Amino acid sequence: MIVINRFGNSALIGLGLLIAALTPQAHAQSTAKTVTLVVPFAAGGGTDTVARLIGERMSKTLGQTVIVENVVGGGSTLANDRVARSAPDGSTILINHVALLAAPSLFTNLRYDTKTAFEAVGLVNNAPMVLIGRKSIPGEGPKDHVAWIKAQRDKANFAHGGLGTNSHLCAVMMGNVLGFKPTVVAYRGSAPAIADLLAGQIDLLWDQVTNALPQIQAGTLHGIAITSPQRLEQLKDVPTTAELGMPEVSYSMWHGLYVAKGTPKETINALNSALRAALSEPDLVEKLKQLGTLPFPANELTPEAHARLFADDLPRVAKLIESSGIKASEAK
Repeated sequence: MIVINRFGNSALIGLGLLIAALTPQAHAQSTAKTVTLVVPFAAGGGTDTVARLIGERMSKTLGQTVIVENVVGGGSTLANDRVARSAPDGSTILINHVALLAAPSLFTNLRYDTKTAFEAVGLVNNAPMVLIGRKSIPGEGPKDHVAWIKAQRDKANFAHGGLGTNSHLCAVMMGNVLGFKPTVVAYRGSAPAIADLLAGQIDLLWDQVTNALPQIQAGTLHGIAITSPQRLEQLKDVPTTAELGMPEVSYSMWHGLYVAKGTPKETINALNSALRAALSEPDLVEKLKQLGTLPFPANELTPEAHARLFADDLPRVAKLIESSGIKASEAK
């Protein structure tokens, strides 16, 4: 857990003008001492990294301490439930990716309705996924590594950060395209999965560029393929899936912020303004770029744009999970 406490005088003046127009409930939220930013995955992973970057900067605009709290387990459902059941006052925020959308297709014991339990605050960043492999995979480069995967089929094992995460669904998508059901091994986030990948105990992992980039650049893991339309500047030696003959393996992951249903619109707008201010800071944009990801365009940062993307992606994710043959079970 980390406590971030930064204050900016100019931001506080602007926020003070906004607070004056808020409802009593929103005003109580805006003057609270802390805001908790709930991360569903282990510290050190891609989502955790992004949360800490934006949390630090949002605190300056809000004039409040932002606490980043890792609530791990149940394919992100423990964290989702924590926020869904929190007071609808904006003091508890969820950051999540596709795992939030996947949960209703994967788990039978959710205590919240994914479609109605949350209010969208705003989109944070989007990025391609990159396939990384243990250093002992046979071959001289990505083409050889993909040939090895095709030959191994379900004998090759794919780590993932939990059922319904981007790493899991990207492995399912690759298996669909290549004509086999991949053997998947679940971890509590990508950080422990990468640890086993480094130790040679697992073969492959589709991961956020945010988390995989340092390992590829250091040469400790193979960078095999990336799901972006073009190669990334930071990973010039990693070919796209299209270059490797798999254009259908096209996947973009994104993060969004959420609060409990019933949170006043004025409070959501205040949080969205703090998020937008954070994402407009050049140093943050540069740090995200170094991690292989970027903020959404300014015209897509509204709560309404976030809600539309959420609604559009829900059925797409459900269809992908259905194709995997996974049957819904209890989240643990």
